[in-house]
Amino acid sequence: MVRERSDKMKHILASKPIKRLKRLLTSGNLWLYILSLIKQKKSLYAYELDKEIEKEFFFKPNKIMVYVVLYKIEAEGLIESQYKERRKYYKLTKKGSETLDMAREYFKILADKLG
Repeated sequence: MVRERSDKMKHILASKPIKRLKRLLTSGNLWLYILSLIKQKKSLYAYELDKEIEKEFFFKPNKIMVYVVLYKIEAEGLIESQYKERRKYYKLTKKGSETLDMAREYFKILADKLG
């Protein structure tokens, strides 16, 4: 099932219009992918995020950009960090969960409008 999903996604991503759409939806909305992964995993180490995003969302963001976005969304109160040993792990806050839910709802409305 996972392999079929991956093959289908590769086929879809091969078209030029979809490549343009992907470019617009990926780095500018990196915060969405990060929040989603943190919610799924409950707690996440920042160094793993680029690989997890690539695996789940089919693009690999720049590692520096991941850290910039983490800093911004932590400052906005969407995530919180804590150290375990020498590593910094991130958890979703209530505000982050609510914001992610609102973003999902927004995308559902857009998808419905697109037919």
